[in-house]
Amino acid sequence: MTELIDVHSHFVPDWYSEQARRAGHDTPDGMPAWPAWNVADHLRLMDERGIGRSLLSLSTPGVTVVDPAAAPALAARVNDAAAAVCGNHPDRFGFLASLPLPDVGAALAEAERALDTLGASGVILQTHSRGTYVTDATHDELWAMLAARRIPVLLHPTSPPGWEATALGYPRPMIEFLFDTARVVCGLLLGGALDRYPGLRLVIPHSGGVLPLLVARASVFQQGLRWLAPPRHPTAQAADFRAALRELWWDLAGSPDETALGALSACADEHRLVYGSDYCFTPAHAVGVQQDVLDRCWKAFGGNGSWRSTTAANAAALLDPAR
Repeated sequence: MTELIDVHSHFVPDWYSEQARRAGHDTPDGMPAWPAWNVADHLRLMDERGIGRSLLSLSTPGVTVVDPAAAPALAARVNDAAAAVCGNHPDRFGFLASLPLPDVGAALAEAERALDTLGASGVILQTHSRGTYVTDATHDELWAMLAARRIPVLLHPTSPPGWEATALGYPRPMIEFLFDTARVVCGLLLGGALDRYPGLRLVIPHSGGVLPLLVARASVFQQGLRWLAPPRHPTAQAADFRAALRELWWDLAGSPDETALGALSACADEHRLVYGSDYCFTPAHAVGVQQDVLDRCWKAFGGNGSWRSTTAANAAALLDPAR
């Protein structure tokens, strides 16, 4: 059986969850508690579920659990911890670096350190940090660097500003995350990010969330905005929304059932699908359920071959800057 490459898996060092609790983050994004994580359990899951290599990343709320002034030091500690795991198990783990946004200068410095010194395979970016979205123009220098170096970027949703009024008491990953992902992807593509930053390797999580259901509507609005926007406005010059979607990468974490895969097939290129377990926030038994769902529902996407061989080959290409 083809060994999987898991591009969306999380680690939670004990010291990090303890620090988050001290800062008042007892229930991350409304989830009941922080999940327990250790290397041995992660390796056991990988062996049981046919995962040859996992890319570790810190999930939301990331390094925003501390004051802004302390975020660069926390990001460095997180990345050092991930690099240590990878150093002990170089054939099984890689990692995606956390960055102390919205301080773009500090984020650039930490990205370069993590990539060039620690050997990070890419970076993870939350949809926003402290209310400043990655679509904000202040992030242009970061996007330009990541695109120029063809660095894999896992976009990860987080609780949106104002979630207190919109989440209705439910954990934000259930609904809010899916819309925050769609919000950012629409903002980036309609704003012409792929035109300005060719080479960008942006991975959209959770089979796109609700985004595939909004494609037709966003496309119609893009045509209307082209008529209304000033000639030099990014919206007026951005590439066709549907075409731009096929330049993105998509991970299959979450609930990849027939509905999700069928919707995703209308906007995603088969050669840009990658596997994501979302472990350890997705428990080990649920990772098995997800894989069983993919076995049963893969035909809904309409791709060739198995999802295992397809995503493994695609992930290898994603992680190879020469391809």
